[in-house]
Amino acid sequence: MKIRPIAPVLGLVLALSGAVSGAIAGDKAVVVELFTSQGCSSCPPADALLNELSGRADVIPLALHVDYWDYIGWADEFADPRFTKRQKAYATAAGRHMVYTPQMIIDGVDSIVGAKGMKLGELIEQHRRIAAKADLDVTWRAGVAQIVVRPLAGTPRGKYAVHLVRFEPRRETKITRGENAGRSIVYSNIVTDWTVLGTWDGQGELALTAETPGNDRSVILVQDSAPGAILAAARAE
Repeated sequence: MKIRPIAPVLGLVLALSGAVSGAIAGDKAVVVELFTSQGCSSCPPADALLNELSGRADVIPLALHVDYWDYIGWADEFADPRFTKRQKAYATAAGRHMVYTPQMIIDGVDSIVGAKGMKLGELIEQHRRIAAKADLDVTWRAGVAQIVVRPLAGTPRGKYAVHLVRFEPRRETKITRGENAGRSIVYSNIVTDWTVLGTWDGQGELALTAETPGNDRSVILVQDSAPGAILAAARAE
């Protein structure tokens, strides 16, 4: 069963910039994962909200297109069953029995149904005030990422995964069938690949190397394997 939320008021999308303009400046980037689908009529406002976030240095927005709406007449060209599996893992970790679109997950912890701009702005500000829980040093040279993860004071021992996420910055799609038939929608930060590079126990230093060929951009995440809180994140500049 898929929950299909009522489309939110579009004005809330525009309210986001004002909602977070007073946030404390810092180096930490907040990760926002949007689970979306081209076949979902409630998703375009959330897609537009992610477009707004893609221009911000303090946020890492990622669009993960799921495949469970494909049966209703339009197969999402960006959908990947791995992203559906990731969303289900979040639901299981939170004790939920259903997944739905659109859904936003903030820093692996908080969840928003739909495209609630004011609420999202508040959560981004809250998470920016939380210091990173791991020291993540990433250097990109000639398509190769050199990654070093170190503990900080108070980093808890645990089971963490180091993820390499690759995404396409922007694409416009004309949809001809399904619930969004006749619409041309611009998508931003479309995740094209998601790889676990290694695991870390929160103690000592972990060094990894990853090739990042092609034109897609990349980010590195250090996250509780549950999945849960994202301890640190870094993007390619």
